[in-house]
Amino acid sequence: MVEETDLAPQCSAKGCRAAASWRLHWNNPKIHTPDRRKTWLACDEHRTTLGSFLDARRFLREVVPFTPSDGTTH
Repeated sequence: MVEETDLAPQCSAKGCRAAASWRLHWNNPKIHTPDRRKTWLACDEHRTTLGSFLDARRFLREVVPFTPSDGTTH
């Protein structure tokens, strides 16, 4: 049986099943064009650690609030 929470967008942190609250837009300039954006979703707890991971590599471009009505999945 599939629970409704199993279908809700979840945090991209390894092993985290919390609901997504943030969208972290990023790209790797060595392999992506400047206008391309990839997205990780983050819960409140993992927003900083996922953002720091991307920022340390100079991949992080933008962090914006996520709402399920955005239609974005991870």
